[in-house]
Amino acid sequence: MDEVDKPKKRGKTDKPKRKGKNAASGTEAGATRAAVLDMLKREGERTAAEIGTALGVTSMAARLQLYALEEEGLVHARSEPQGRGRPQKIWSLTEASSRVFPDAHQSLAVEMIQSVEELFGAEGLAKFVKKHGDMQRKAYGEKLSKAKTLGERVKGLAKARSDEGYMAEAKKDGRDWLLIENHCPICSAAKACTGLCAGELKVFSDVLGKDAKVTREEHILAGARRCAYRVTSG
Repeated sequence: MDEVDKPKKRGKTDKPKRKGKNAASGTEAGATRAAVLDMLKREGERTAAEIGTALGVTSMAARLQLYALEEEGLVHARSEPQGRGRPQKIWSLTEASSRVFPDAHQSLAVEMIQSVEELFGAEGLAKFVKKHGDMQRKAYGEKLSKAKTLGERVKGLAKARSDEGYMAEAKKDGRDWLLIENHCPICSAAKACTGLCAGELKVFSDVLGKDAKVTREEHILAGARRCAYRVTSG
């Protein structure tokens, strides 16, 4: 009588592999986390429902990400009454969240500014700021050389600034353009040397052309969540 084949015991190598699935889930969660931070940085405070709708996830999924970010100290919420119902939470970034965005070696930049001022005084620092502006003017001028209209120049400048970590965007606002910078990668350096911001405003005016008038309407150093510049033709 032939022996009946006994079923083989499943070894470790025969177990269903879930590592890939878990890794994919982790990647997806990480992408959602980054998207939540990016949205709050660019758009300002939002509810979990608004974030979920914008990102194509459920309100619960957005809320879980927000609670996790809150534990890390990157976001916080304020309560806003809404009729007889439970107050809704409005979420926004904390000051500590700046660490997850580009910083352009801020510590080194601050040290360099302080060293220049100590070695060469206020006059030397002013020359340093002017030289920095001249270099920006040349670099941006080259990048915008093929732009034919004011709109193209504003968009080109926004692209150049985004490449430097400013999370910039150009938006049409009636007859004007808005150059919006949602992040300042040199914020610490700008606080140490306010001439940097004043110099950049002059640079923007120069590279956008004689037909453009540039005014700053929002300023991170003044407490705003972003820097915004209105560009008017004529």
